[in-house]
Amino acid sequence: MLLGLAAAAAAQTGPAGPGIWEGLQAVIERHLERPYVWGACGLKSYDCSGFVWRVMLESRILVKRTTARKLYMSMPAVRRQERFEPGNLVFFGNLKHCGIVSSRTEFYHSQVSRGTNLSEFDPFWRPQICGFRRMPKP
Repeated sequence: MLLGLAAAAAAQTGPAGPGIWEGLQAVIERHLERPYVWGACGLKSYDCSGFVWRVMLESRILVKRTTARKLYMSMPAVRRQERFEPGNLVFFGNLKHCGIVSSRTEFYHSQVSRGTNLSEFDPFWRPQICGFRRMPKP
């Protein structure tokens, strides 16, 4: 099933349970420490939305490869109290960058200067957050 509309994605969403998050995390960790390349979606390099897309693809979540902005528009919203749930998508800088929430304090992404990595929601990243979306369940 190819998801592209928020309505279709909303039917298969909910907080990632422990088993779902462990599966996502295993996929994420296989792709860490790869260099950033604009427009790349793996397997040797990634941009931010390419990294998110690859994680979803390998987790059997089929969505069209797209930009962070379009990914934001196609995924269902997250309630305020669930924003930092593991597995949610986080968006930064006017929807120009995205990643996957790991915890209230960390997220995975592909960063120009460091490639795919786990970063903290530190004083650099936290003020740039512009939204969260829920990743569909596999």
